[in-house]
Formats: sequence, C-alpha cells, structure tokens
Amino acid sequence: MYDAFTLTFPAARAHGRFARSMARSVRNWACFSFFLSLSVAVLMGCSLEFARVDGQSMAPTLANHDRLVVDKLAYRFGNPTPGDIVMFHAPRTPEQVFVKRIVAEAGDVVRILDGRVFVNDRVLDDSQVPADFRSHEDWGPYRVPDDFYLVLGDHRNRSSDSRHWGPVAREAIIGKVHARWWPIANASFF
Repeated sequence: MYDAFTLTFPAARAHGRFARSMARSVRNWACFSFFLSLSVAVLMGCSLEFARVDGQSMAPTLANHDRLVVDKLAYRFGNPTPGDIVMFHAPRTPEQVFVKRIVAEAGDVVRILDGRVFVNDRVLDDSQVPADFRSHEDWGPYRVPDDFYLVLGDHRNRSSDSRHWGPVAREAIIGKVHARWWPIANASFF
C-alpha cells in the first residue's frame, strides 16, 4: 500500500522543478531588461543631446532658455535640408554652439532684398518670421559652396548668422533640433 509520503513526493519534485524554472525565467528577464536599458541609455547618449537656447535669435520659434532635444544621428544617414533647425559649432568660435534654421544648401544662390529672402530667384517661404522680426536690408547674391549651408535666425533683426560670418560647414553641424521640451506649456516637435 502507498503511504502519504509516497503520494506527495512526485508532486513536491514537480513543484521544485517549476520553482527553479520560474526563477531561471525571472533571472533571464531581469538580465535582458538590464542590458536593454543599458543599451538604450548608451544609444540615447550617443544619439541625443539636450541643449538650452541662449538669446532671442530664433524667436518666435524658440525663446531664450527653451530646452531642446537634438538628434545627433539624424545627419549620419541623411543630409540637412533647408527648413531644418540645427545645432552647430560657430564658424568663427568653434567652442560656441548656435541654433539656427537652414535656408540654403550647396549650390544655391541666396539674395535678400528689403528683408525678403530669395533662394535661386524664388522667394523663401519663411512665414514663421513675423513682419516686425524682419530686417529690411539687402544682401547678396551669394552662392553656397560645396559641403556648406546658409543659416539664418528667425528673428532676423537680432540674429548673428550667415549674413555676418558666412556659411556653416557640414562637419560643424552637431544635429537636428527635433523638439522643445521645456517649458512644458510650449513643448513641441519640429
């Protein structure tokens, strides 16, 4: 005849295997989660940069002390295009970093007449620039050299940009501004 010990022993052995299997699964998921989190953190550190706007040169699009998310990998797989807001090392003082909008690329001819920007004899759609932020100067014509970009601030009256220090070299561009995250009330994607 069977005693109580004989009947419960196979159940206890099965329970022990199940417990060990569950512990192994939990440990595997914990390791996977840790390495996934670590990989994401490293990738974000290599691909994203957080920056702060200093000044009014990009108003009204960006205000003084806005906080930005800059994608440093955006141009490793593609090229900057006119209309992009970019962060770059200043041509005259590379230790300084600026944020401006690209208005023209290599080969384009840029001219400004009474504050209106023309690229290849077509008026640039810069409706983000209010009338009272436009300068009323004439500038150019200027042909953008190979591997360079012409950048302007959206507040044309208060911006030091390519009109003053020339075009920005492709290798000086750090990345594309993708979002403003602070202040929260003005958070937006570009």
